[in-house]
Amino acid sequence: MATPRTNLRRLMDYAVLGVLAFVFTLPVTYLFLGSLKPSDEVLDGLSGFLPTHLSFDNYAAVLDALSSESTGYFWRFMSVSLLLAFVVVTGGLFVNSMAAYGLSRLKWRGREAVMTLILLLMLIPFESVAVPLFYMFNDQRNTLLIQALPFIANAFSVYQFHTFFRTIPPSIEEAARIDGAGPWRTFFAIVVPMSKPAFASVAILTFLIQWGSFLWPVLMVSDPSVRPLPLEMSVFQGQEPLDWGQTLAFGVLLVLPVLAVFAFFQRWFVQGVANSAIKG
Repeated sequence: MATPRTNLRRLMDYAVLGVLAFVFTLPVTYLFLGSLKPSDEVLDGLSGFLPTHLSFDNYAAVLDALSSESTGYFWRFMSVSLLLAFVVVTGGLFVNSMAAYGLSRLKWRGREAVMTLILLLMLIPFESVAVPLFYMFNDQRNTLLIQALPFIANAFSVYQFHTFFRTIPPSIEEAARIDGAGPWRTFFAIVVPMSKPAFASVAILTFLIQWGSFLWPVLMVSDPSVRPLPLEMSVFQGQEPLDWGQTLAFGVLLVLPVLAVFAFFQRWFVQGVANSAIKG
């Protein structure tokens, strides 16, 4: 039975967490409210949090401004970003999980050296290799392939999968082999279903990184037909006259797919975080 001291401590914990949650949600709240308000009321200090003069005019203006061949189509930019994210996420889940499985289960000379190299690659920021990659793939500019290909294999994703696979008892896979399952069937029928939290975590983080990618498209994309949504938002914001209400509406449209992906994977993502905390 909980004591008064325990209840008080729990109440204080919830109070602190509630305050932190409130602080972290303030920018998001401001974003959504500002996207529904006239531009002259957006940058009005704390009054920007007041739900006054709300309408969807900013959203209509954004979609109307990007609805011709001269300006490009909003849904085309959205489709490019969704396609790139789908290729990078699905390709990354397959490639990185297979690499991590080989590193965690197969015994071969040089395995530890490869794992050390992967850990070192995690420390190298993309900005330090962006310019060399630009010169290497300069002939492939303005293509969808070059926007996705360099990001499918990811050292951090391999490390995440590797860490999770090490927690799966090898005896389960050995039992599957005794029943006649080969390596491929063992991986896809046994390991993958048991690793849903790891796959969900990697999918969400990969999607977030790819969806918000900006530096690489700036370097490699000048053709509006293959321009992703974050880059188009930068172009849209740079046009005169600057309308903050429309800019925030564009930001909300940019955020919505992220919320949808997180909502879809949230159950496994939370489970994976909880398991990591317990095992850690």
